[in-house]
Amino acid sequence: MRRWLTTFLLALALAGCGGRETRDSNESEAAPALWELAHADGRPAGYLFGTIHALPAGAEWQTERITTALEQSDSLVVEVAALDDSAAIASMFTRMARTPGRPPLAARVGAEQRPALADALDKVGRSPRDFADIETWAAALILAQAAGEAENRENGVDRALLAANRTRPIVELEGAAGQFAVFDRLPEAEQRILLGAIVVETNDRPAQSERLAAAWQRGDMKAIAAEARSGVLASPPLREALLDRRNRAWAAGIAGLADQGGRPFVAVGAAHMAPPGGLPDLLAASGFAVRRIQ
Repeated sequence: MRRWLTTFLLALALAGCGGRETRDSNESEAAPALWELAHADGRPAGYLFGTIHALPAGAEWQTERITTALEQSDSLVVEVAALDDSAAIASMFTRMARTPGRPPLAARVGAEQRPALADALDKVGRSPRDFADIETWAAALILAQAAGEAENRENGVDRALLAANRTRPIVELEGAAGQFAVFDRLPEAEQRILLGAIVVETNDRPAQSERLAAAWQRGDMKAIAAEARSGVLASPPLREALLDRRNRAWAAGIAGLADQGGRPFVAVGAAHMAPPGGLPDLLAASGFAVRRIQ
C-alpha cells in the first residue's frame, strides 16, 4: 500500500463547485480553481486552492496567480503533510486494516457485483484469499490503489507544493491516520457500498482519471462535478462521512488560523471546494468574503 489512498482520493478530490467562470483572454489554458479569502473589514485572510492528487507527467498547472497567492501566504495548509513517509503510512494502514474473521470478499458485495469483483481482482493480480482478514473499507482502498498504479502520483499537486515549500510552516488538517480513521469508522453497510462502487469503477479508472485531470487543469468545475458526484459520492451517508463532515471541521480550523491573523494557503482536494457545503460556502457563511480569482 505504498501510496495508500491517493488513487481513491482522486475521485473524491474532484467534485465540482458550480458553473464555469470566464477568464481574461490572455490567461493560459491551465487555470485550476483558486479562491481569495478576506475578513469582513477587507483584511487578507488567505487562499483556497483545489488540488488533484495525480497528473500526467509534464502537465502544466502553475500560474502567476497561484505563485502570487503563495508569496502572499504565511503558511501552507494541507490534508496530509508526510506524503513521502511511505513506511510509516503503510505500517499505520496495516494496523488499522486487519481484523481476523472477516467474511469472504464476495460475500461483502451484492450478487450482481460479484462478476465485476472477480474481474477487478484478476486485473490487479489479487486473490480473494488476500483479503481474508482485511476490513471492507481497506479492501476497497487496496483495489482502488492497485487499479490506479499507472497514474503518476509523483506529479500530484499537493506533493509538488510540499516539495517546493521552504520557509512557510505546514499545517496538517487531518494526517494519514485521520484519513484512514474516516474510513475505519464507517458502519459495515457503508463500507460495503464503498467496496461495490470501487469495484464498478475499476473498469473505467484510466478514462475517468484522464477526464478528471483535464477538467481540473482547465478549471472546469462543472465538468468535474458531473464526473465526481456519481459513484461513491452518490451515496448520501458516504458523502456525509467522506466529504461534508470533514469540510465542516476543516472550515473551522481554517477560520481559526485566519482569525489569529494568519494568511494560509489552503491546498486540499478540489471536492472540498464543491457546493453545497464546500469550503468556500462554509467560510462565506462564517463571515469571510470569498472570491474566486482563477
